[in-house]
Amino acid sequence: WVAEAKRAQAYQFVEDRLSHGERMYVISPLVTDREGHMVRSAETIAGQLRDVFPDRTIALLHGQMSPGEKDAAMEAFRSGDAQILVATIVIEVGIDVPEATVMIIEHAERFGLATLHQLRGRIGRGDRGGVLLLMGEPDTDEARQRLRTLVATDDGFQIAEEDLRLRGFGDVLGAR
Repeated sequence: WVAEAKRAQAYQFVEDRLSHGERMYVISPLVTDREGHMVRSAETIAGQLRDVFPDRTIALLHGQMSPGEKDAAMEAFRSGDAQILVATIVIEVGIDVPEATVMIIEHAERFGLATLHQLRGRIGRGDRGGVLLLMGEPDTDEARQRLRTLVATDDGFQIAEEDLRLRGFGDVLGAR
């Protein structure tokens, strides 16, 4: 879990990993910026990262793209033509790029535990371990606890139990 004040150090760490042939996902909860939201969108993040990593190729992937655009972005990342893939949660399942060892999840406090755990499963699939950087400044106790849980364990059963504890049981006939 990385505080905003440590962003520059996180990027330095990432550059070191990228220089060794590894690849990185950066996840945002939004495709485009929304007026009144303080959340940086995937499109904005991709533009900013082009300034931070000028020697790296950055691909963008989100659900509003055409199937051909999505395939091209994913193929660029898979082949190594792009070293960084900025995406929304469309990469949550079914993506396997063994060279992808680093993931930054922006505004991590906005995601549920199950989604965070699924996203984390996209990295470290090759012979190198994965590193997940949860970027966020949660403003509720529940959001802080979700991030603490993800930092503390990668056991899916423990994560599910904590998610149930935090959110409670749903009801069959109601809105929960």
